[in-house]
Formats: sequence, C-alpha cells, structure tokens
Amino acid sequence: MPDISLTTLVLLCLAAAVAGWIDAVVGGGGLLLLPALLLGLPHTPAAHVLGTNKAVAIVGTTGAAVTYVRKAPVQVGTAVRIGLMALAGSMTGAFFAAGISSDVLRPVIMVVLLAVAAFVLARPSFGTAAGDGTRRPVTRARLVTAIVLVGGGIGFYDGLFGPGTGTFLVLALTAVLHLDLVTASATAKIVNVCTNGGALAMFAYQGTVLWQLAALMAVFNLAGGMLGARMALSRGTDFVRGVLLVVVFSLVAKLGFDQWTG
Repeated sequence: MPDISLTTLVLLCLAAAVAGWIDAVVGGGGLLLLPALLLGLPHTPAAHVLGTNKAVAIVGTTGAAVTYVRKAPVQVGTAVRIGLMALAGSMTGAFFAAGISSDVLRPVIMVVLLAVAAFVLARPSFGTAAGDGTRRPVTRARLVTAIVLVGGGIGFYDGLFGPGTGTFLVLALTAVLHLDLVTASATAKIVNVCTNGGALAMFAYQGTVLWQLAALMAVFNLAGGMLGARMALSRGTDFVRGVLLVVVFSLVAKLGFDQWTG
C-alpha cells in the first residue's frame, strides 16, 4: 500500500461508503470513488488507481446485488444473461478505447444525459410498477433487445469510456424491460458485478491493484452499498427517481467540467 496519511485514508474510506450507497440506489458511485482515489493517490500510476477502484467497487456492488436478490423480485437468470453480454461488450470496448479520444465522447454523453433528465422530469410515471395502468409482459423480443442493447451496448460503453454506466443500465432496463426503478436498480447491480468482475480480473492479471488499500476501502463500500439497497427497497420508486436525477445532473456537471478544463 502506498504511503498515505491517516487523514487521507479516512477520507478515502468515507468516499468509498458514500459511493457504495449511490451505486446501490441508482448507479454512478464511480463519480465519487474514482476522483477520490485520484486525489488521494496523486503519485500513483493511473492503471493502479483504476484497478483499485474496480476492486473496491465490486465488493459494494455484490453486497447490494445480494440484498436486492433476497428482498426484490429480480429475475436472476435474465440479469446474468445480460451481464455476460455486458462482460463481452466491455472487453470489446476496452480493446478499442486506446484509439478514441474521450474529448469526442463527452459532449455526446452530456446531450444524451440531459435528454434523459428531461424525459424523466416530463414523465413522472416512468419507472413506476405500472405507470400506464398495465404491467407489460417481458416478451422474447424485448429480452433479446435487452441482452444485445443493454448488455452489449452499455457494456461496450463501459469498456470504452465508463462514467455513468450504472445509471445508464438502470434507465435502459426500465425502458426496455418495463421494470420499475427499484427492480431495474437491482438488475443493474447483477450486470455490474459481471462487468466489474471481468475488468478486475484483467487488472489483477496485470498486477495493477493495490490490494491492501482496496480491502480496507471495500469494507466501507460494502456497508454503503447494502445500506443504499435497503433504503431503495424501503422507500420505493420516488426515492430512486429523485436520486437518479441528482446523479444524472452531477454526471453532466462532471463531464462538462472535464470537457472545458481538459
């Protein structure tokens, strides 16, 4: 573990806890966790920061996924199939990442996120259990679309660029499979475990994970993730929807800051 002060270590652990909570409720915990690691470990190579970030995040995501599966009506088989496609997509995206500038992608993602926020604000019924009065069945066509579009497409984006992947998963699962936001968050956690697992395996193989620091931070990330999952389950769709909008606007602000100061 690198030589860091006790104050920095405490702040990193607190950041891990809050990031775990955000990630469990609606995704996007990396908006806090990764910048915190970059600030706390300014002299550490980027690859080691990314690897440590994945080692921490997968623990909280797994804890949240287990909490959701035990208490929410999640179709685990469907989630795993989407997750396996997302794993393949993220590996493909990572393969092409070196040849694409993030400066090109940021404006596109900001426009998409602003459109998403406008849609969610304009459609209060979006993400309710039966917003239009009927619960639509998940047809085979919709399932295939979810596996290819949500799994492959967002998985590819995760490997290529990454910010906001969890939030995109929640939104896409809600739209494609007509899930309520709580169930979509639960399903997204299982998909995230698959993508994080693949990325972590690659970082571990390359020897770019600070395991001692990751283990300590992971304890706090796990606690935050399980608390976030319990709060989402107990407070329901309106709570998740509110957190979703906060995370979306925060992500737009972060990407905009990076774009105009980079």
